[in-house]
Amino acid sequence: MKSKNRSNPALDLNHVFLFVEVVRANSFAAAARRLGMPANSVSRKIQELETQVGSRLIHRSTRKLTLTAAGRTFFDRCAGPVSELAQAGRASVDETQLPSGVIRVAAPAGFFDLFPIEWVAQFLHDHPRVRMEFVLDDAKADLVGEGIDVAFRGAQFVDDHLTGQKIVATQFELVASPAYLRAHGTPDTLAALADHDCLPQSNRAGPVTWRLIGSEGESEIQVSGRFRANTARAVLRAAVAGLGIALLPHLLTASEIAAGRLVQVLPQFRRDGADFYAVCVSRRHIPRAVSAFIEYAVGRLRESMSAH
Repeated sequence: MKSKNRSNPALDLNHVFLFVEVVRANSFAAAARRLGMPANSVSRKIQELETQVGSRLIHRSTRKLTLTAAGRTFFDRCAGPVSELAQAGRASVDETQLPSGVIRVAAPAGFFDLFPIEWVAQFLHDHPRVRMEFVLDDAKADLVGEGIDVAFRGAQFVDDHLTGQKIVATQFELVASPAYLRAHGTPDTLAALADHDCLPQSNRAGPVTWRLIGSEGESEIQVSGRFRANTARAVLRAAVAGLGIALLPHLLTASEIAAGRLVQVLPQFRRDGADFYAVCVSRRHIPRAVSAFIEYAVGRLRESMSAH
């Protein structure tokens, strides 16, 4: 008696989409809220997907959600295509509709020092159908894995799978507060920095070497101090508070210099830095809300930086 071959049923793309959203939200409940669905419905559909693929994809517990090895492989393979399909579907909607939906933005921890929250409020006022989520971290975000629509970051170049719009070229400069310089004097040579409290941006112990470019080319100086931190934002605050001399990008120091809270030290020396970009995943169709925000944010940032 011959047996009949039974093919596996085709995957339900809606279930695959739900799986990607659950992983990105790291929670069934959070994904359900974002999608406007009951959490038990989301969980049931993920179970149906696991039955379809013939493998458990997610370990469930009361405290956290973790992927199985099969789940991680499945996510890595389908997250990009699912995003492309979702964007293609949104692009097919009438182009005259107003920008709407959720925009997820990744940016450095100190982003709102550069981009006042009032600017966000104005954008949301002008686009009442838009919601925004900010992921603020100095670590570089995984745009696909974290469901990021646009990221603001410093970069020497933009990866092939990303598309980027350069906002401004950056360079690092030495700065200190007027109070610190009155108390400790102003260094007149690079070598003199060794006798000052400097503010390294580092999470490692021990001296730090600063490499700067002057009229005679690149020079190095080993610096140390009584304060250090691993984020530029914290170093900036320390410099304003008079804790020492910092080496920071001009786009961070410009407003503090304009307000008189910082002054340049040894202005003949600088260090070239990464350019500041707005980047998103390369794709043919970018949601109208996302493109509207990128245009708005880039315009605001360029206008602000040119003023300094």
